[in-house]
Amino acid sequence: MNNGIRVKEVKAHILEDNDVLAEQVRDGLRKKKTFLVNLMASPGAGKTTTLVRTINALKDRYKIGVMEADVDSQVDADTIAETGAKVIQLHTGGSCHMDAGMTQSGLDELGIDDLDIVFLENIGNLVCPAEFDVGAAKKVTILSVPEGDDKPLKYPLMFTVTDCLLINKIDTAVVFDFDMDALKASVDKLNPGLPIMPLSSLKGDGFDAWIDWLINEVEAWRA
Repeated sequence: MNNGIRVKEVKAHILEDNDVLAEQVRDGLRKKKTFLVNLMASPGAGKTTTLVRTINALKDRYKIGVMEADVDSQVDADTIAETGAKVIQLHTGGSCHMDAGMTQSGLDELGIDDLDIVFLENIGNLVCPAEFDVGAAKKVTILSVPEGDDKPLKYPLMFTVTDCLLINKIDTAVVFDFDMDALKASVDKLNPGLPIMPLSSLKGDGFDAWIDWLINEVEAWRA
């Protein structure tokens, strides 16, 4: 019983508005043939290390930009800048995710006319970023071995909306109790056919499969 009190579902309205803007962002990027990757993961999963190795593998082929989103600081942006990629730090003012409006603002500030690929390193968590479409061509999620193989069961939306799943820090598998088969089974129920790529961003193991997948997606977007 609500005693005649009107109820407004604000979150649904916000998400609907964001989806409209996200499509506008995506259309603008498609016209410029700029491929935007929304990179999502928990803190410490290895987003920045993965980005550094990815940029170094592709920078002779593509012009690359990076938007580093964080509540505060510019530690990650400083690290990315060392690769020679064009980079901008985005402060979200306490927000736990990026949305399409923030992303468009970041793209405008970064300047993408000369860029082939832009990576958005989203805020580090497996909840909020999964809910908001930022207008990316593809969503990529990183899950590290130390986090455990049960994360798809705890945070199903993230593993449902992503287009590619990187299992990072496989070089630590001898230390942690991580069941790759169980992980794949859980993910397959949420997102059948999702590309799952075990790798080590620190050592480079398994990295070729990720780079090949990314190149194929970029070329298809730019065709």
